[in-house]
Amino acid sequence: MTLVDHLLYAVAWGLFGLSHSLLAGAGPRQGLGRLFGRAHRLAYNVLALVTIALVLALGVWLSRGDHGFAMPRWLMALRLGIVASGLVLGLFALRAYRLGPFVGWSQFRGEEDDGQTLVVTDLHRHMRHPLYTAALLLLWGRVDGELTLATAIWGSLYLAVGSHFEERRLMTRYGEAYRRYRAITPRFFPRLF
Repeated sequence: MTLVDHLLYAVAWGLFGLSHSLLAGAGPRQGLGRLFGRAHRLAYNVLALVTIALVLALGVWLSRGDHGFAMPRWLMALRLGIVASGLVLGLFALRAYRLGPFVGWSQFRGEEDDGQTLVVTDLHRHMRHPLYTAALLLLWGRVDGELTLATAIWGSLYLAVGSHFEERRLMTRYGEAYRRYRAITPRFFPRLF
């Protein structure tokens, strides 16, 4: 990838991150809710999938002809272990979420979850964003060349900035309960002791 290719890829990640963070958390009467009504969360998730797919496709197109890094077998095995850890962590993290509201089916059926209390169980007792941690592991475990390294860098930056915006929404929604939780629970990686 040339410097211009890297800049284009960075801009694409920046636009994805900006749109994803600005559109997140809208209700049925604001943001995407004005266009999609009760389907606002479902539309947000579909839009996120389409835009990240476009960003990744742009990266593949920009990196055409690039070759991967040469690495020893032990490093390839370590990468595989990191990816497997990310997949397992992601599956366990998803268990803490109610699938309907997470995907948007519940809102589409008219079931808003504004009254839901803050739930801090399972992995959320040890880290505030286990899904983001799983994504970080997947991003960095896949690094085998210039494109995957750029993807890991820009994806990690997005997750760090995006988690900041998400936490602002969570503090608005849950108030002091979230402030106390945030004060004692690490963001991405649990404390060892």
